[in-house]
Amino acid sequence: MRPRTPPDSPLLFDTAPLVPDFRLELKARKAGHWPVAGADEAGRGPLAGPVVAAAVILDPKRIPEGLNDSKQLSAQRREELFVQILATATVSIASSSSTRIDETDIRKASLDAMRRAICSLAVPASYVLTDGLDVPPGLDCPGQAVVKGDARSVSIAAASIVAKVTRDRMMARAHNVFPDYGFAAHVGYGTAQHRAGIEKHGPCSLHRMSFRPLRKGEDGPETDELIPE
Repeated sequence: MRPRTPPDSPLLFDTAPLVPDFRLELKARKAGHWPVAGADEAGRGPLAGPVVAAAVILDPKRIPEGLNDSKQLSAQRREELFVQILATATVSIASSSSTRIDETDIRKASLDAMRRAICSLAVPASYVLTDGLDVPPGLDCPGQAVVKGDARSVSIAAASIVAKVTRDRMMARAHNVFPDYGFAAHVGYGTAQHRAGIEKHGPCSLHRMSFRPLRKGEDGPETDELIPE
């Protein structure tokens, strides 16, 4: 038999982008856990503003079409899906302020906001899927951390959209109070416009003083995270 030569092009399935679905939720349901909530946060990287977390329990019969990692969606599409999610799902939102972030650290503040969002759901979750590496401590139910969860689970994707839209709206309102920094444009990320505003006017009460470059001369979290739309 002639030996088979390997293909000279990568397998399509190895390079195809992840598309979130409902399989992780159904797996948990098969194991006896229902309802299942997805949880995610927005705003770990900015120099200013809160970190916002959301928890979402989707109705399997009314899942909005097009749910995906919020970073893969346009601002307009996020807003459209935000409305649909709130109309069809059980949703809870919580945040940790810049003061809370400075008093603890961004990881702890993010997990605490996620915990409060999950625990505040009007319908208690029996199981939780969270984006990233951690399940928040202090939950009343078991959970699973899912790497790239917002691209694998529609429940986590829905939570990422709710958290992102909520935080963007909060920062747009913050712009009305602190117009010198351009919060409506960059929602607190370390853009050139934002850094110029800090240089000229100094930080305001929304800034995370434990983050570099605000924490000058000391070690602090890096903020070189890509600036989302």
